[in-house]
Amino acid sequence: MGTETSTAYQLGPVQFSRLTRRGILLGLSLPQLIALSIAVLTLVVSLYTAGAAGIAWTSPIWATAAAVAAIPIGGRKVVEWVPIVSRWLWRAARGQLTYRRRIVKPRPAGTLALPGDAAPLREWNDPESGAVMIHDPHTQTLTAIVTVSHPAFALLDPGEQHRRVAGWGRVLAGACRSGRIARLQVAERTLPDSGTGLAEWWQRHGIEDDSWASSTYRDLIERAGPAGERHATTISLSLDLKAAARQVRTSGGGMRGAATVLRQEMAALTGALRAADLIVGGWLTADELASILRTAYDPAVGVELDRHPEVGRSLDAAGPVAVAESWDRLRSDSAFHAVLWISEWPRSQVYPGFLSPLVFTNGVLRTVSLHYLPVRADQAARDLRKKKTELISDAHQRRRIGQIEDAGSSAEYEDVLQQEADLTAGHGVLRATGLVCITAPTVDDLDAAVSTIEQAAIQASCEIRRLVGQQAQAFTAAALPLCRSV
Repeated sequence: MGTETSTAYQLGPVQFSRLTRRGILLGLSLPQLIALSIAVLTLVVSLYTAGAAGIAWTSPIWATAAAVAAIPIGGRKVVEWVPIVSRWLWRAARGQLTYRRRIVKPRPAGTLALPGDAAPLREWNDPESGAVMIHDPHTQTLTAIVTVSHPAFALLDPGEQHRRVAGWGRVLAGACRSGRIARLQVAERTLPDSGTGLAEWWQRHGIEDDSWASSTYRDLIERAGPAGERHATTISLSLDLKAAARQVRTSGGGMRGAATVLRQEMAALTGALRAADLIVGGWLTADELASILRTAYDPAVGVELDRHPEVGRSLDAAGPVAVAESWDRLRSDSAFHAVLWISEWPRSQVYPGFLSPLVFTNGVLRTVSLHYLPVRADQAARDLRKKKTELISDAHQRRRIGQIEDAGSSAEYEDVLQQEADLTAGHGVLRATGLVCITAPTVDDLDAAVSTIEQAAIQASCEIRRLVGQQAQAFTAAALPLCRSV
């Protein structure tokens, strides 16, 4: 009986869909097609106007256009780097790579003191739930953050692991069925431990009898506490105000109506999390969110904030004092940061918990953020039908011109069929994006930490890339629990 029960609850392996690399025509993206069109047009015009001599004279133009469309650099074609480099140069020319807080000039009331594209974010303190809600007037979203805790997944028995995985699947499926949720962000971060937890435990359970054992244990706690690390997990829920416009109007309109609709989604998410045996710690207040934002930009002050909880809790002053962005890293008040993108999830079958090497990397301050974009069932069905039609059309076109069918295209078609089958069976469709923000006090320590995380990603069967030219925007998406996009 025991053998049958353990076999019934064995965790099943899962396989992720491959990152689609299919273009508009024959695997070519729009920038590639434009560059190749310029090359072909130049060749044809020069041939009909000046013959072979014209082809030779215009060779720098058509050769360059063909080269930028075909030569890869860093996993992308040269032509695909043009928008990134152009935007970087435009921001550098306008002085947008550096940020300095204006001390004497106060910010508008209700705004967060954040740099870059996060500057328009506004806070709304909900009187009903006590939670702080972040309003983005540009993307029309309203976001709330909840803290969760959980036991070590790897230490649970297979039956309990299976039950928790199924419970988390129901949480994500509920987000898809709602139709009003714009994004879910799960952020797991490590912070320097101030030692207050150990000190409080010793005050409750320790025996102060001036013995050798008591004094030794007390000294050990004082030395080991600040040198340790603690983990904190948050789940951010972003409401799409455009999709929920009718419900917002019904609830009174404005921010009060939006907050009422968001509270409904918050209650549903809280119930689903508790059903998945996750311990819900409560929705963040303005003071708690201010502490998270402050320690993200200035991790050195995190220990002092834990030891003195009455200071540094003002949300309108929680942003950085200075930020300097470079091509592949970001420098804030007391640290250097680098954001890496999980460009490819495991292609082979893996078991739940495969991200353990990334999550439990010792000695590295980092934040692992998973962004889930729920897709409604009807929209997902249309997208899958369109994608399947395009794959079949591309395969037919390749057969007509005699191009050999590769295994990647076949695997992508099988992924589409599997997603269609899962959608028919009642499962939700989510677009997942993984970001890892690494923090270190110096550039050398940052490079060493990046190498450590890259090795951990290899152990997790993931491919990881360091984002360039957009580190500031990626930092707000990876390190801050505000449901920001890159």
